[in-house]
Amino acid sequence: MPKRDFVVSAGSGPGQRLDVYLAGRLQGLTRSRIRKLIDEGKVMVNRASTKAGRKMRENELVEAEVEEEPSPELRPQEIALTVLYSDDQIVVIDKPCGLVVHPGAGNREGTLAGALLYRFPEISGLGPAERPGIVHRLDKETSGVMVVARSPEAYASLQRQFKDRGVSKVYLGLAWGKMPAEGRIDRPIGRHIKYGQWMSVRTRKPRPAETFYKVREEFKGMSLLEIRPVTGRTHQIRVHLSAAGHPLAGDSRYGRRKEEPKFPRLFLHAHRLSFIHPGTEERVEFRSELPTELVMILQKLRSVISR
Repeated sequence: MPKRDFVVSAGSGPGQRLDVYLAGRLQGLTRSRIRKLIDEGKVMVNRASTKAGRKMRENELVEAEVEEEPSPELRPQEIALTVLYSDDQIVVIDKPCGLVVHPGAGNREGTLAGALLYRFPEISGLGPAERPGIVHRLDKETSGVMVVARSPEAYASLQRQFKDRGVSKVYLGLAWGKMPAEGRIDRPIGRHIKYGQWMSVRTRKPRPAETFYKVREEFKGMSLLEIRPVTGRTHQIRVHLSAAGHPLAGDSRYGRRKEEPKFPRLFLHAHRLSFIHPGTEERVEFRSELPTELVMILQKLRSVISR
């Protein structure tokens, strides 16, 4: 994401509101978009997030992360997809780790959205142009099951189910430390008060977030969890477990700074997804088993215990 830096000079800036100050320097951006960037924590003053109405002072450092406006045209791309199920209403795919779901700043090509548009061109026009048919997302680092709409009726139905929390999601994650057999984490999440590109339980604009978990298997200093997020906040599972003192293995953002042993990827996998089929109106469930690289990690941990 492109970053713009400014230092408030004596001749222009002191006494101005932050949003007014930036409006004169970020050409092409409306005041409303600038305020949205500030609210999202993408504008820092002296390395800390702040409010749009803050009065500027001489020599203050202003840093703004300005995301490029996504192009309205998404280019179909022939990228291999693992399709778990498909009919005239939905397609269920097994997303690999490392695949970005839809275009964004720095990720215009090689996305799941482009691959879906190539293989299922009829989804064009279902929702925003850069994310056709997509009603939910997984982080780039997260693998597992996703559902995509193939008709206007399915798109509306799935959107409503996700909004009303009628979709059941089950993840598998490997967390550091020994944990109670089961538990609930109920802590609001929002943009970090200082590092706005991160999510955190330390935030000025908290939104309710709830996560349940059960321990499926224990290892030396680690726990394999079955995780059920009730809400769907950005990075919710990763933030909740980190805040609870049990970050996920391989989490380069919210995990241990000095991770020993090091893991090749984030150990978080969307294992099961259940919802009402938009066509049959019956509840269906789809599964994605752990990918080979995560299975091998568990095998190594088990071998240490058995010695």
